[in-house]
Amino acid sequence: MKRVHVVAAVIKRGNDILIARRPDHVHQGGKWEFPGGKVESGEAVEVALARELQEELGIQVIDAKPLITIAHDYPDKQVLLDVWKVSQFAGEPQGLEGQEVKWVESECLPDYEFPAANVPIVAAARLPSAYVITPELDGSVDNFVAALRSLMQDGYRLFQLRLKDCEPAVRKDLIAAIDPLRAEYRARILVNSDMPHEVHSRFDGVHLTSRQLLACGERPENMSWVAASCHSQSDIQKAEALGVDFITLSPYRKTQSHPEVAPISADDFHQWVRAAKVPVYALGGVSMKDEPQVLSLGAQGVAGIRGFWPTE
Repeated sequence: MKRVHVVAAVIKRGNDILIARRPDHVHQGGKWEFPGGKVESGEAVEVALARELQEELGIQVIDAKPLITIAHDYPDKQVLLDVWKVSQFAGEPQGLEGQEVKWVESECLPDYEFPAANVPIVAAARLPSAYVITPELDGSVDNFVAALRSLMQDGYRLFQLRLKDCEPAVRKDLIAAIDPLRAEYRARILVNSDMPHEVHSRFDGVHLTSRQLLACGERPENMSWVAASCHSQSDIQKAEALGVDFITLSPYRKTQSHPEVAPISADDFHQWVRAAKVPVYALGGVSMKDEPQVLSLGAQGVAGIRGFWPTE
């Protein structure tokens, strides 16, 4: 069965994303999707993206970047989705082919029924390009919270709380101080799975360590977001089978914390990310200056501690 190459667009306007309903008579009819269409033989993906959005919606692409690539096998069809994030465009989108289109707040995307191949795109569309991991508490709760606030003021919105060695009473005070901050900036905070279980339900999800990923038989229950640490292609496949929403893949570079571990080669990183069915963050010796290179390899973005956390 020949795999159909399709280009799709996550079109953003503020916090809203444009989706379209598939006609009832077509494959996966009646479900919602991200606008796009088939890439013609010999056609560059960027050209196909511009052409499809002009034909379907009447808009002209001004700025677009790769977001995620998904290969998916339906019982009756195999597709390769080349997904791009369109952040600037000219014109007002309208359904020129008779399809229903609507702007939806990004956080409401899971409320809509999408084809199975689009499910990872729903996660990628809601995730930023940076995933900040907190260090252990080394100092006062006030200083930790001030550093977190500073990052949120700078626009960071996705965090992993990693306080495995924190005393229970101090951790309680810290959580109480973080809660209003998270609400004020509408940030998402996942809890490292090595932290006590009762902490997990206080935030937006859990990040599985590689050890706990391998030990898990099913996705943790009642979690809006589940992420996992991966170090190999088999780790990625385990995470996909578990149904996680995104992963970190490390080490992208040699790190101070694990200098003895060789980084993943650029070729392997690119191939593993291209084959992944979930958004991937590069972890290990990276910061925001590495974002363009990481995005060019197909990743969602960059993750880390030292490259992000404010220092004295």
